[in-house]
Amino acid sequence: MAIHTTCDGVRRRDFLRVGALGTSSVTLANWLRWTEAAEPRGGTARAKSKAAIFVNLAGGPSHLDTFDPKPEAPDDYRGEFATIPTSVPGIHVSEHLPKLAACMDRFAILRGITHSLAAHELGSQYVNTGNRPIPSLEFPSYGAVVSKELGGPEELPLNVAIPRSAQGAGYLGVRYSALSTGSTPQAGQPYAVRGISLGSGLTVTDVRRRQRLLEDLDRTFHDLEKDSQLMDGLDRFSEQAHTIITSPRAREAFNTALESPTFTEPFGESTFGQSCLLAVRLVESGVPFVSIQSGGWDTHNDNWTNLKTKLLPPFDTGLAALLVGLEQKGLLDSTTVYVTGEFGRTPKINKERNGRDHYARAMFMLMAGGGVRGGQVIGETDEKGQAPVGPARSPDDVAASFYRTLGIDPKKEYQTSTGRPVMIVRDGTVIPELFG
Repeated sequence: MAIHTTCDGVRRRDFLRVGALGTSSVTLANWLRWTEAAEPRGGTARAKSKAAIFVNLAGGPSHLDTFDPKPEAPDDYRGEFATIPTSVPGIHVSEHLPKLAACMDRFAILRGITHSLAAHELGSQYVNTGNRPIPSLEFPSYGAVVSKELGGPEELPLNVAIPRSAQGAGYLGVRYSALSTGSTPQAGQPYAVRGISLGSGLTVTDVRRRQRLLEDLDRTFHDLEKDSQLMDGLDRFSEQAHTIITSPRAREAFNTALESPTFTEPFGESTFGQSCLLAVRLVESGVPFVSIQSGGWDTHNDNWTNLKTKLLPPFDTGLAALLVGLEQKGLLDSTTVYVTGEFGRTPKINKERNGRDHYARAMFMLMAGGGVRGGQVIGETDEKGQAPVGPARSPDDVAASFYRTLGIDPKKEYQTSTGRPVMIVRDGTVIPELFG
């Protein structure tokens, strides 16, 4: 999957600087040095999901040209695309989303989500945490919170980012950062995640032999380092690394080639579709949180050409296959799927560039699984797609609803390293229509 640079020059992988509080995503080696296996925690009785897949459409997709079309708007707002009916009567979407239109009953469209941060970095931090950014505190990503609260199998990572995450673990600390795959799967090619898949002729026997050598060295230096927390940590991380690398379950979880051709074909050959296939496989294997990064949605120039030729076809194919694939495996009801960009795009067309610019006042989000009632549209915008009509809902509200599907109380308080109490979602309220 390509690394896309947005109009303000910020690459999606560089949103967060590496610091004491967290990183956006890390390799297996670093992740194992920083992370500790989170203890499984029980959710509430209302929880339906055991896992989540978060799809981040980096750059800000146009709402009018996707899931909130305005075919009756004036020419300088409407855009070039026609609309098509979905499988749910009365709901229409862009003509370039035929596969998602056909499975509309499986997901909900949230229209008119609104905020005021029309800059890529701030908007991304907002929608990746459910909290409006503030200078004094870095909020944790969804994956960090989910991995802390739900835990998971010791031989699997708890939080996987394909190929990397746009948000770090914030005040929760790097132990809950995402394990970055560093690449995306390619159709028809073996997929290897550095440090998990054994490459370059390395065998499990080799790893075990090296593990015994390390244990001998540890015993040699143990008396010299009796009081060293670092040595204690290395012992623990060495054991966990050995568990993951030598575990058939971990290697098989990332091996999409083990899926049948019948199952994999609907995902298509794009890197986004193959990332969706990998996400389904990881969830099925027991990974509680997977994020997928899809860039290129910053369409100031040639908005419609880019959407219809580069962006919408693989998105339509991959996401539809993800939803249907989860259902086929009996996982859709127990897996929350959450799709968003950082904002929408201007309803009024920029005719000089034949594009749309940043616009945070109105945007769309999608949710499915985990008790979410599919086949519905929640919220609306005015006749030109400029602003919400009726109750205005924010990314905070969607975040609270997302956590609700997983049995995580969004008002639960954590403490920062300095003892400051902070709620998981500071301002959001669950959207009841999602579950009605």
